[in-house]
Amino acid sequence: MWVARRRHGVPAGAGVFPYARGQAVMMYAFVFVCVVESCGMWVLLRGLPVLHGIVLVLDVYTVLMVLGLHAAAVTRPHVVTDDALRVRRGAQVDLRVPFERIARVRRENRFTHTPADGELDLDVGAQTTVTLELDSPVRHFGFFGRASDVRVVRLYAEDGDGLHRALTDALTRARTAPSPVPDPPA
Repeated sequence: MWVARRRHGVPAGAGVFPYARGQAVMMYAFVFVCVVESCGMWVLLRGLPVLHGIVLVLDVYTVLMVLGLHAAAVTRPHVVTDDALRVRRGAQVDLRVPFERIARVRRENRFTHTPADGELDLDVGAQTTVTLELDSPVRHFGFFGRASDVRVVRLYAEDGDGLHRALTDALTRARTAPSPVPDPPA
């Protein structure tokens, strides 16, 4: 999907808000360091062919894993649909927050995140740009299946202002009932 520039789970007409650019430099730097380490190990272990082969396989696996983590972040952006916000972070987090549970949306840059019960912080580079306060909890399942109820969601989006605007508009549309059709004049 990354090579084809496609996105996972994005319906037609939905608002897409990526977050991967904030971590791209760090991920590519990590890939570079892994490649340099692989070259160094190749030189150091050239006289031990069995160990050289094992370390080479591990090094290639590490590079592919880091590229896969970044590809998952690129292909799985945050999505605003007609009835919910889908908050994601790579392949680890995919949380659907229905609009009727969102009490308040704030545009705020936060750089510190102290872990607390009932809060989900999806930071990139230790930064979040949008905070959602929920009036009723949403069930979040962690990476190993541990469930927790979340009342506050903080997330990072490259276009934090755009996400805040899209959520505010979507919440206004969802909470505003259409006007009744007037009777025809007599």
